[in-house]
Amino acid sequence: MNPICQLLNIQYPILQGGMGNVSNAPLTAAISEAGGLGTIGIGTLSPNEIEQLIVSTKEHTDKPFAVNIPLSVTPYVKETAKYMFHYQIPIVVLSAGNPAPYIPKFKEKGITVVCVIASVKHAQKAEQAGADIIVAEGYEAAGINATEESTTMTLIPQVADAVEIPVVAAGGIGDGRGLAAALSLGAAGVQMGTRFIATQEGAFHESYKQKLVEAADTETTIVGRKYGKIRRLLKTAYAEELLNDEATGVDIQIFINKTTEEYHRRGAIEGNFIEGFINSGQIAGLLNDIPTVDELIQRMMKEAKEGFKSAASFI
Repeated sequence: MNPICQLLNIQYPILQGGMGNVSNAPLTAAISEAGGLGTIGIGTLSPNEIEQLIVSTKEHTDKPFAVNIPLSVTPYVKETAKYMFHYQIPIVVLSAGNPAPYIPKFKEKGITVVCVIASVKHAQKAEQAGADIIVAEGYEAAGINATEESTTMTLIPQVADAVEIPVVAAGGIGDGRGLAAALSLGAAGVQMGTRFIATQEGAFHESYKQKLVEAADTETTIVGRKYGKIRRLLKTAYAEELLNDEATGVDIQIFINKTTEEYHRRGAIEGNFIEGFINSGQIAGLLNDIPTVDELIQRMMKEAKEGFKSAASFI
């Protein structure tokens, strides 16, 4: 049995990436119901909002789902942990910070710990600290990214060789061919964000979904390199404004204030691309439809199997 499926008690080795403040119960539940692992991200949500999101997701599904805690973003790690213990959430995803101090506390409660990393060094440290699964994310991914800017293609085999625990590939994956490629590189599963945005269950503005479907391969951009605050966005008027701010050397705090979750919500939920941004991975150019989550996952599994057969014929 696939070790990812075994550890997470899911049917397919397909995980949802944390989506911060735009996480929503319908999408998370749909992914878990379809056999993958749905994930809610807490972003900068308040404790009350975090609890409401957990409760709402549990009302939509009785299948396992995870909570993503971005350690350097939220001040509510302890509160989130208490809610997870109370509501018996079986999986935590720790990202954007050092997970070592927190892993033992979750493990004591029998919670499976997944750590998101972007380098071999950090993968090894997470494993040594007790992580059960590593998500190795290349900089093709949407949203906040690591300053190393390692690509998924190069990162996954190096991490897979460096650790003993299962590895999940993230960044630049949007179909079954990407799943097959990740497995070939040594991963045991994949994590996706952008592809799940453009689904029928995703509670995002329809203009956001449509822009992803219409996007060409070159329509994402990186902002924040100047400040060490890398984020991959879809090209919009607001993204251009951020790039101009960066080019003119606007104060770092002004830049940080203009890239908060509030501006993400304006773009993703309200469809306001003048006063808010939308995250997108480089995989956007591959998207051409808005399926249900179940249709997407079933299609991916079929494509992956066909991909392996096709590849074998060339060897």
